[in-house]
Amino acid sequence: MRGEPNDHLDASKPEEARLSAAAEAATLAPGLYLVATPIGNLGDITLRGLAVLRGVDRIWCEDTRITAKLLARYEISTRLEAYHDHNAEQVRPAILAALRRGERVALVSDAGTPLVSDPGYKLVRATIAENLPVTAAPGPSAALTALILSGLPSDTFLFAGFLPSRQAARRRALERWVALEATLVFFESTPRLAESLADMAELFGNRAAAIARELTKLHEEMRRGGLRGLAEHYRRAGPPRGEAVVVVGPPEPAEPDQAEVDRRLRAALAELGVRDAAAKLAAETGLPRSELYRRALAIRGNKG
Repeated sequence: MRGEPNDHLDASKPEEARLSAAAEAATLAPGLYLVATPIGNLGDITLRGLAVLRGVDRIWCEDTRITAKLLARYEISTRLEAYHDHNAEQVRPAILAALRRGERVALVSDAGTPLVSDPGYKLVRATIAENLPVTAAPGPSAALTALILSGLPSDTFLFAGFLPSRQAARRRALERWVALEATLVFFESTPRLAESLADMAELFGNRAAAIARELTKLHEEMRRGGLRGLAEHYRRAGPPRGEAVVVVGPPEPAEPDQAEVDRRLRAALAELGVRDAAAKLAAETGLPRSELYRRALAIRGNKG
């Protein structure tokens, strides 16, 4: 399928953007298009996303009522069909048949990027298995929006989706990630938010965390703090409106005790000079190199 269109498009020229989007819609190649939709603010739909939604033959979505509002906002009249958890097994063959006929088909979720906590991945897997074309018109994502607004490390992260509703299953799920050195991102319904945060605080300790709610909407909220304080806040305040994204920071690195540091410095000094031994251990432990250098000098001096 074709690569990214309009790479050089000047967004400051709305008429150029409109004409380019219209041309894109008129020339879409056959295949499955995964189109990200706004998570709150309808203005977040991309130009390419609009062009695809206009240009495909049919759009499959989780809830036709929700997607219809987006299409009405942008005066798009493409036919809508429902594809969700409850009918996916029955509807998937019809979508694949349409793709085999050379139709242009879009898949959207109620909000955000398709395949993130919805049944779309099974459709994509089946499409790939039949060597049918599939591509994406990327855009909004609640998980990534919450991550970048959290102020927590974003270089390594895990998106774990929705947690189980029952406490025992939820705790088993959380236990899988206790030792993972990454920021964790969860979806959670707000009636269970306080309980889930309390479970996280017990298993993870009082890690830094952030709760994102109503993202991109008028009353967008980011509440940041330790897990214990956040759990107590929502226990007292009660469930907020909407759904929440919970972002939990990685575990704090445990500093080795002084005896362990000295043992490892002595081992390094058996092969390296003082400066190189200190640099090696600093890279391995994250401890200050200057501090390790002074300690290595003392160990070397005591030997002398």
